[in-house]
Amino acid sequence: MQRKPSRAEKGTLRKVLRLVGRCRWLILLSALFALVSAALTLAIPRLVGEAIDLTAGAGQVDFSALGGVFFRIAACALGLFLSGWLMNALNNRVAYQTVRALREQAFERIERLPLSYLDAHPVGETVSRVITDVDQFADGLLLGFSQLFTGVVTIAGTLVFMLLTEWRIALLVVLLTPLSLFIARFISRRTYSMFKKQSEVRAEQTALIDEMIGSAGVVRAFSYEERAQKRFDAVNDRLAAYSLKAIFFSSLTNPTTRFVNSVIYAAVALVGGLFCIGGAALTVGGLASLLSYVSHYTKPFNEISGVIAEFQNALACASRIFSLIEEPTETPDAPGELSGVSGGVTLDGVCFSYDKEKKLIEDLTLHVGAGQRIAIVGPTGCGKTTLINLLMRFYDVDAGAVAVDERDVREVTRHSLRRHYGMVLQETWLKGTTVRENIRMGRPGASDEEVVAAAKASHAHAFILRLEKGYDTVLAEDGGSLSQGQKQLLCIARVMLCLPPMLILDEATSSIDTRTEKKIQEAFERLMRGRTSFIVAHRLSTVRSADRILVMNGGRIVEQGTHGELLARGGFYASLYHSQFAH
Repeated sequence: MQRKPSRAEKGTLRKVLRLVGRCRWLILLSALFALVSAALTLAIPRLVGEAIDLTAGAGQVDFSALGGVFFRIAACALGLFLSGWLMNALNNRVAYQTVRALREQAFERIERLPLSYLDAHPVGETVSRVITDVDQFADGLLLGFSQLFTGVVTIAGTLVFMLLTEWRIALLVVLLTPLSLFIARFISRRTYSMFKKQSEVRAEQTALIDEMIGSAGVVRAFSYEERAQKRFDAVNDRLAAYSLKAIFFSSLTNPTTRFVNSVIYAAVALVGGLFCIGGAALTVGGLASLLSYVSHYTKPFNEISGVIAEFQNALACASRIFSLIEEPTETPDAPGELSGVSGGVTLDGVCFSYDKEKKLIEDLTLHVGAGQRIAIVGPTGCGKTTLINLLMRFYDVDAGAVAVDERDVREVTRHSLRRHYGMVLQETWLKGTTVRENIRMGRPGASDEEVVAAAKASHAHAFILRLEKGYDTVLAEDGGSLSQGQKQLLCIARVMLCLPPMLILDEATSSIDTRTEKKIQEAFERLMRGRTSFIVAHRLSTVRSADRILVMNGGRIVEQGTHGELLARGGFYASLYHSQFAH
């Protein structure tokens, strides 16, 4: 049962060591200060023992020698403070440089992951990996650096000092020590899998909270609060169960090792006292030093045991981060660049499905001439948005080819393909910056006058001027208090600004009132003139002027033609059209 987590743990540990290895010089400096700190820590008990021996005889105290010993103790204490501070500063730098690199790698990988991965994983779970899991990893890493180095050095140093003071007692301590190591190992082997489950359920909880907050309006509209609470309680209960198990086992480490250490301390005190009484070469000051060394020797075992338990949590979180970083990226770009596009688009025998066991688009063939206006209609789930995803190469076809100006889109970079498309989607996206910069995303080098002209063309200018600071109003994340229609107008203004050779309008006016929609349609008429345009629409009244209407059903084009031709046939399109206008 325990072998699989052990192998996974070792693999994750190797990756962590490779990542931390980038800061090897800082680690070496930290180790050096750990040595200095341990040496000074161990020097103080020996000096205290000397002071005790100087005061052992009544009326025979050498105050000048005692003053020298106190001065050396003070100097050691000051050196211990400075070395400890420098060591912690270096450890912090190593930990947070490592965490920064880890987050950079994770975010860079997210930017290059295929949409299939992002569509299949809740946003909250991915955010939890990049934020919460990395923070947990940082805490474990920092604790490890802070206590592991000094702990190991202190154990080795105290052993040397104990051997020099009384080797027989030192041997007794060494024989009893493996009990602490056995307990720490026994517990650590059982905590890794529990901490990993805790991280997974924590990510599930984050995803659920993100979903409920993002859909708060829908939750209340459908009176889903009670069911949402039950879902949350179920996840929260599982998180509590895994957390309690992990914490229970990890918390056993400290009291059990303390018990073993107390037994060792008592044994040393008893045997050392017998040595002093029996006339052995062990003074009272030597015994005091020896007992202090035993405390210093056993204390790191408590700390290291705690570090190991915390490190299990850190490794469990690290394994989730590395699994994200190691996810396969989308197919690398070909070196070709797409330029001078006229707008001809061809789909030749295209087959595609999200789930390979459930067929969606099969043997789809389509030729669109430059400047043509193509409307795509059909029932929900027929493949309209999937076709757009293939045109933009958000997904690659399973078979066949998609070509622009007779050039396979897989032979050019995604950036060079997508910069020739202008998209207005039903789902808007605005970033947390000014209105002006949100519109300028369409063409970053555009002048202020061009931005205003694009806003006027999209009929967004009037409401922008009503904002507190007009075009300089800073929007909150995803548009903040703007209505859905206002957000959509800003997205339309972006396209009006960049004027690409090809357009994709996916329910572009779905959130706009009828009066404004009529004005937008007039603006689109001017915009689409001479440009290849793909219009996805549910309201069939908006596609009457298209050069060709593609009627999709079940991933296939079942009909195509002009509005008049399709109505005259009395087929699937006609039934869709008449169903929308039936009284």
